[in-house]
Parts: sequence; structure tokens; C-alpha cells
Amino acid sequence: MADTSRAAFVFPGQGAQFVGMGAELAEHSAAARDLFSQTNEILGRDLLKVMREGPEEDLKRTENTQPAVVAFSTALLNEVTARGIKASVVAGHSLGEYTALVASGVLTFAEVMKLVELRGKLMGRAGDQAPGGMAAVMGLADDKLAEICEQTPGIVVVANYNSPGQTVVSGENAAVAAACESFKAAGAKRALMLPVAGAFHSPLMAQANEELMAAIDALEFREPAVAVVTNVDGAAHQNSGEIRSLLKRQMVSGVHWTKSVETMRQLGVGHYIEIGPGKVLAGLIKRIDKEAQTSGVASWEESQALNA
Repeated sequence: MADTSRAAFVFPGQGAQFVGMGAELAEHSAAARDLFSQTNEILGRDLLKVMREGPEEDLKRTENTQPAVVAFSTALLNEVTARGIKASVVAGHSLGEYTALVASGVLTFAEVMKLVELRGKLMGRAGDQAPGGMAAVMGLADDKLAEICEQTPGIVVVANYNSPGQTVVSGENAAVAAACESFKAAGAKRALMLPVAGAFHSPLMAQANEELMAAIDALEFREPAVAVVTNVDGAAHQNSGEIRSLLKRQMVSGVHWTKSVETMRQLGVGHYIEIGPGKVLAGLIKRIDKEAQTSGVASWEESQALNA
């Protein structure tokens, strides 16, 4: 039975970033200003300027987007925890899993910032070297979708199990396009190509993932203060070795978000607090768990209005 007093912190991935992010937060919060200054020092460049002023094309570059989203989400997280609000479990969608590792104490903010900057660079490069795409599919059962992916010539896999009937596939452009036609023929309501820079969470990221795995292996993973629900298996983990090995597979594996929310519900979570830009996860969570209570913290004002 879910308990609204048991909260989960959930963190979004890339896609909800916007020019101006962090400006309001820095205006109101000395802690946020300090964190953004740290961000610039860690990366050796003025990321805050890109966040605040853009242009949008620069912010959209994955080596900027990824550290920007994590820095903004972490600054908001700090505002929430400073008010004494705690979570019994944390999770993040794709890139958001890295923010969850900061929230749980598995990695430091500085370690994660360097890691996600590298992740962004590698994913951007992989998108250039092994061009591919992604498509959103609505209204088709997961097992049928996976079956069609397997039967389609070329590389196309399920990349995001976002909520029942809302899935994303990823792979070679021709294979994704062919699979989309098959999805529609099988009864999908919609199958639309997405405006992304590469085939994320697919085998086309394998070379990029090799470099990222080396960087992950170079870090010390600490035991989490709270359970981390991971994308690769949608299960809760409290062992740092397990979390490391799963993170090393994340870039080439599907994001099991539906299963992640079901796991949190089984752990008794009744209140999901989405911390970071946008409100995408709250919508997905409501589709997975109709009884869930959700709160969004995408601004300083929302961080101050949040009730435990």
C-alpha cells in the first residue's frame, strides 16, 4: 500500500532545458549561486552563461545540455533538502539517474559534473559517427513492440519504456523508419520520429560507452544513503558495486521507467517529487500509478512552496 508520507525524489533527463534556466534560482539563493560558480570551476568554462543567455543552439549541444540539467536539478534539490524534506528512494530518467547518484551520496557533485560533460561529448560524437534516430510510439503493447523491433532488418531497439502505451525506440534511421510503419500496421495510434541528435540507449552508442565505462571505473562509488532505482533493470539498489555496473550499461540499454515507478510503489512510495526542468516525469508517473501524488520543483518558487 502506497503511503503519501513516503517520498521519492525523481530527476528528469535532457529535453526540458531552456534558455534562462538557473537565473531565477541564482537571484534568490546564495547556495545556488555558489553551486553554479562551482560548476564553472569544475568544468573550466562559463556554463552558467550558456544556461542563462544561450543561444539555444549552444544549450542544445549535448556536452552543454547534460551538465546544465544536472547542475540546475542539483541546485533545486539543495533548496528542497535545506527545508528538511527527505526521500526514502531516488531515481532519474536517463541523464537524471546521474542527479539521483548525487542525491543519494553515491558520487559527489563534482564527480558527476565531469562525468556528464564527458557523457554529453561522447553521445554527441556518436551521433555524428554512427547516425541514427529515435521514434515515439503510442498505443502499442510493449511485447508486440519488442517483437517488431526484433523482426525489423537493421538495428532498432526499445530505448524508453516511459509508461504503458508510451514507448521510444532507437537505432539506425532506416530501421527505425521501417519499424514505425510496422508499428502503425500493428495498431499503434502514433509512431513519430523525434528531433534528437543520435540513437541514444541503443547499440549505436557502444563505442561511446566504452570510453564512459573507463571514466566510471576510475571513480569511487560510495554506499547510497537511500535506495537508488536504476534505469537498466527498474530495481532498487543499495550496493555501490551494483549501481556502478548498472550505470556502465545505461547508455546502451533501455530505460525501464514504468518498472522503476512500479518498484517505488512496491516500496511504499506515495509521493513523487520531480526535481529539475519540466514536468514530464509527473505525467508519466500518473499514467503508471493512478493513485500517486506528484509535486514538481522546476523553480526556486516551487522549491519554497513544496510541502513534505
